[in-house]
Amino acid sequence: MTRIKSIGEKLDNNVKIMELTTDMLNQAIQTGKINVCTIGIGRIGLPTALSFALSGLPTIGVDINSNLVDSINSGKFPLKDEPGYDIIFEEVMKKKNFSVTTKIDEALSKSDVVLLSLPTPMDSNNVPDYSALKNVAQQLHDFLIPGTLVIVESTVEPGFIENELIPIIEGNDKKFLAGNDFGIGVCPETANPGQILNDFNKLPRLVGAINEKIADIITRIYKHVFTVDLIPMPNCKTANAVKLTTNVFRDINIAFVNELAVLFESLGIDTNKVLEAAKTKYNFQIHYPGPGVGGPCLPVNSYQFLNLAKKINPDLLKIIKLSREINEKMPEHVVNLMKSCFKEANKQIENSEILILGVSYKANVKDIQISPAEPIIQNLKDLKVKIKIFDPYFKDVEIFGIKTESNLVDALKNIDGLVLVTNHKEFDDLDSSMLYTQMRTPIVVDSRGVIDHDAAKKAGLIFKGLGQGE
Repeated sequence: MTRIKSIGEKLDNNVKIMELTTDMLNQAIQTGKINVCTIGIGRIGLPTALSFALSGLPTIGVDINSNLVDSINSGKFPLKDEPGYDIIFEEVMKKKNFSVTTKIDEALSKSDVVLLSLPTPMDSNNVPDYSALKNVAQQLHDFLIPGTLVIVESTVEPGFIENELIPIIEGNDKKFLAGNDFGIGVCPETANPGQILNDFNKLPRLVGAINEKIADIITRIYKHVFTVDLIPMPNCKTANAVKLTTNVFRDINIAFVNELAVLFESLGIDTNKVLEAAKTKYNFQIHYPGPGVGGPCLPVNSYQFLNLAKKINPDLLKIIKLSREINEKMPEHVVNLMKSCFKEANKQIENSEILILGVSYKANVKDIQISPAEPIIQNLKDLKVKIKIFDPYFKDVEIFGIKTESNLVDALKNIDGLVLVTNHKEFDDLDSSMLYTQMRTPIVVDSRGVIDHDAAKKAGLIFKGLGQGE
């Protein structure tokens, strides 16, 4: 290969980052000579692209959603529940340091660094679906410029990069060779939806690559963009293993406290009081019970590990399988709590009208991916219950086939029961006396520990809290 002699020397408008010396790389980073392409501009990909653009590196986003692309290019920021990034978006758009397109071939032709931030959902059999990554890998084979660096931020099972992604990019024709014609590594994101800016600025990042040189390049670039510690990993699969381990640890522990919650209900023990006291011990990491575990990470990450174990030894990771079963049964438990309330009230749940408070999978975000609200609603529908929904992030839209309410006051009219599914901050000050006054039948089930048990009973509510004793 012909090496670049100076940073000012460009070939086809690309600096061929893999050919730069360390000094030239540092200069290129500091002077904004490196062009970045982020493929996938969703919940994580868009903030990532904006962070790179804010650092002075010209960034182009690529997405197959043409409506999203058109909206962003017209100056509309789509992530209203991500504080701080609306301001960053306005700044980088004003400086014309960020744009988006649906044309991956054009974007790749102008890029030195390619970030992959694509979804890895589950299929109907709970097998991780890597089709988006594989499709993009095929396009990288077709359109990648030699000397380009590819960084995978998507969460994948250990070994996927080495065994599946790299062979697709290289192709049967060996058009490119990893480590020679292109670099590839990983820097899996660790941010929580709703607080991505905060997490990007505080949480350490993992860096893994197919060799030390590539890992060093990734580290230098990310140090320019983010002010956090960058933890070196020996390879891609180890970095991916760390990411899965941290998230699946949470899934398992939530399953544990969910089992405790069901047990403590029958014993008349308030689970949250147990947990708050338990966390005073120095090595206790608190997790809270709830109606299920949703979102694009924890359930998917657990099934990614299980999918990997299936290939190696199906007898491994049984604890993860059991945890998934426990957490996936929690929506049914919430419905059983509601059924017991109706029994206590001497009313039939069939043909009643029940309000679901919150459909997001977690508090204070606009996201219904694998939300426990969906199976709760379906279970109630199976009992011939009429469903109403109120969620401050989803007003006057259709969710799960139901037109949502525009305000809480109207939502409370003529209902026979209420299930609090998502603990949005807007529900922190729910007044039990108000609920008693507004509801046709004052039946309330709280799956998140938001409503005070004693206040609910004092107000006259027929009340059950998940994990709370009588």
